[in-house]
Amino acid sequence: MFEIDREAFGAFLVQLRKEKGLTQKELAGRLYVSDKAVSKWERGLSLPDIALLTPLAENLGVTVTELLRGERLAAESLPVDQVEELVTSSLELSGTQRQQKWQDRRQRGVLFALSAALTLLELLVLRQAGFSWPVLWNDLGTVEGLCLLFGAWVCLFAPDVLPAYYDQNHISSFSSGPFRMNLAGVRISNRNWPHLMGAARWWLLLTPVVFPLLYLFLQWVAPEVWADGRLWLTLGAALGLFVPMLIAGKLHE
Repeated sequence: MFEIDREAFGAFLVQLRKEKGLTQKELAGRLYVSDKAVSKWERGLSLPDIALLTPLAENLGVTVTELLRGERLAAESLPVDQVEELVTSSLELSGTQRQQKWQDRRQRGVLFALSAALTLLELLVLRQAGFSWPVLWNDLGTVEGLCLLFGAWVCLFAPDVLPAYYDQNHISSFSSGPFRMNLAGVRISNRNWPHLMGAARWWLLLTPVVFPLLYLFLQWVAPEVWADGRLWLTLGAALGLFVPMLIAGKLHE
């Protein structure tokens, strides 16, 4: 059975890109992916998503069949058995990608569970230290609750790929379920979406763990700071999420 040779695929991709006079960044921009993704394809470290095969072939002036085989073909049609092998290999490629995405989502779920467990442990320690549940809820509930709620969505339910109209229009907002965001000045597309979600995940997973530690530190060392600046610290922890997302969005726009 025909198997896609990643090294041959990558070498052919480099050849075609140079023939078109494109840099990795320029080709990536046409496909709304990162130049790092193109670099991995060309080095044979990974293969493009099956949904990208057609636009990739069109931009390079070859057919999908030629792209998968890693060579230009004569004008005559391929034998039926070779066509069947190419279709099968494409389906296997799609299946591998789905498996990889499932594994990535599973890893994100483990990280979220770890963050939630550490947060709960910290709250129990604070309770044992003499803080009542009403006080903890009043002081920490907003930040911990929002971070865990949106952290669960970002880790487990956020889409891996945005609809095509995000790549075709200048859109700076996104909404799905409880998750709402508006990144003024940032064009959201499939090019920077993975980086936006990566920044959001790290902030939402780390903040509920760090915030109780900061709370305990201020209560013991500088309680007057917490009393006067509690609102600002809470707003900073809750709304600070958008700072790393804005940075990631602009860097990879």
